[in-house]
Amino acid sequence: MRFLALLTFIIAILSIGLFFGNLQSPYPPSLLGSKLGAATAEPEATPSPETYKILIEELETKRSQFSQRYNNSNNETEKQAIEEEARSLLESELPKLMKCWIGTPWDFNGTSDTPGQGKIACGYFVSTVLRDAGFEVERFRLAQQASQNIIATFLPRNELHITASTSYEKFLKQVISRGPGVRIVGLDSHVAFLIVNKDLSINFIHSSGIRPWAVVNESKNEALVLQASNYRVTGNLTGNSQVIKGWLNQSKWPTKT
Repeated sequence: MRFLALLTFIIAILSIGLFFGNLQSPYPPSLLGSKLGAATAEPEATPSPETYKILIEELETKRSQFSQRYNNSNNETEKQAIEEEARSLLESELPKLMKCWIGTPWDFNGTSDTPGQGKIACGYFVSTVLRDAGFEVERFRLAQQASQNIIATFLPRNELHITASTSYEKFLKQVISRGPGVRIVGLDSHVAFLIVNKDLSINFIHSSGIRPWAVVNESKNEALVLQASNYRVTGNLTGNSQVIKGWLNQSKWPTKT
């Protein structure tokens, strides 16, 4: 009887450990096996808080200059040209800000707001980069939303592209066909940035809850979490003129819930 009681106690302890262990990752156990564990997308990169600070300051200076030109102009053609300059700037500088975080450790509850200091969850990575790029967002509240609500905070519902049970190849073709831009992408239990570059290459930049358990920059072939997800929703931030105008004028972005 003592042996059975001890065995029951040990099984109970192990079950509790496995339960809480699974709570630490947003990914199902099937995604934590050897295939994903072998991902090699920049796991040894060092975060760059100094560069991050400089980029933020430079971007804000340029945003302010663009904003002044934009609001002082009465010429619609000139305004559109400034919007295009702003769009190009964001498509160039947003990925640079994201890459300063590479190597920063992931944690399900991570709320760091500085590259390399503490840990950061996927939603906080997205909301923090956007805030620091000059978007007036509610960093904590935005980070805690479902990915579809994060995207809908910036874009109308008809610009959210949702797929389910779609092959990875078909999904990529659909995304690329909509042109270059800095996108937010929501997955089964994850949120990230998806960059479609002018040469139509892909960068998937996110705080990863699988190895190396850190912020990573992945190509389309390395983006195994993106490949494995059944649900995908994307929205092109830099492809929307109202987002560009809002950034220029420091509009506030109330979080959609």
